[in-house]
Amino acid sequence: MIVSLLYKVTRRLLSIPSVLLRSEAAKDAELLVLRHENAVLRRQLAGPVRYEPADRLWFAALAGLVDRRRWREVFPVTPGTLLAWHRKLIARKWAYSAHRRTGRPPTRAAIRSLVLRLARENPRWGHRRIQGELARLGHHIAPSTVWRILHDAGIDPAPRRCGPTWRQFLTAQAQGIIAADFLHLDTVLGTRLYALAFLEHGTRRLHITGVTAHPTQAWTTQQARNLADDLGHRKQSLRFLLRDCDGKYSQTFDTVFQADDLHVIKSAPQAPWMNAHCEQVIGTIRPATNYHPEPYSTPPQYTTSTPAECAAPASSADSSTSTDTSLDQQR
Repeated sequence: MIVSLLYKVTRRLLSIPSVLLRSEAAKDAELLVLRHENAVLRRQLAGPVRYEPADRLWFAALAGLVDRRRWREVFPVTPGTLLAWHRKLIARKWAYSAHRRTGRPPTRAAIRSLVLRLARENPRWGHRRIQGELARLGHHIAPSTVWRILHDAGIDPAPRRCGPTWRQFLTAQAQGIIAADFLHLDTVLGTRLYALAFLEHGTRRLHITGVTAHPTQAWTTQQARNLADDLGHRKQSLRFLLRDCDGKYSQTFDTVFQADDLHVIKSAPQAPWMNAHCEQVIGTIRPATNYHPEPYSTPPQYTTSTPAECAAPASSADSSTSTDTSLDQQR
């Protein structure tokens, strides 16, 4: 900025005599160029000629007083070099890269302290609620900025800012939680069926209420009513129903359980770990139900035997034959 201002002042001062005496000013400018060139050469007799920034400024300023047709004869450099020096000096005047910072500007310390104060005094406020309150106070910042301030300060998102973690909640309330989830079954002909499963966390008792190819909200609600009738007096020990945000669950589905004083808890989107117990049971059921025998193959035969038969060794072919005969009779 200082170099650009000095260059501008120098050109203004040198243009005054050119207005009054054009021919004399041009001659004087040529003399000044030659004198400065001699000074540069005397300064660098022992090595190659190098022009310092001050030399470039002086030559570029005198170039405006000398006719362009005489630049090649007067100046020790080519006209293209003079124009390049002039462009660089002008570019420095409008360059703000030294004062420009990359990235988002830092948040003021007063706003940061206000965000932390609102978060500590209101534990159930999330980052969007805090951002809305700041906007009402005249501080317009993005919700992501509020979230970053809370994250850097070690403050967890609401409403889990204080209290037990999700794992601790499932462990402490296992006797009062029943989880619901859908599982799909593929038949031999390729038809996909959907089953609604309920799992009691305390006893790990699984309830498959129904199977259908086209699950709807009405069908899901009816399965909830059937489960409520099957549970009977065991509903008194249940306090929470855990389910995901599937569109097949309607408000009427929740009302069936809320009528028995159960609190419906929805898991977060794309977070199957929140309903991990039910997902694990479904993961063990699906491989057993999706058995597809190969064409022209005999399905596997499953037999049962008593503990005495398992303990008795088959020492001869007769004993093996008698065992097979008894099993055939049992079948």
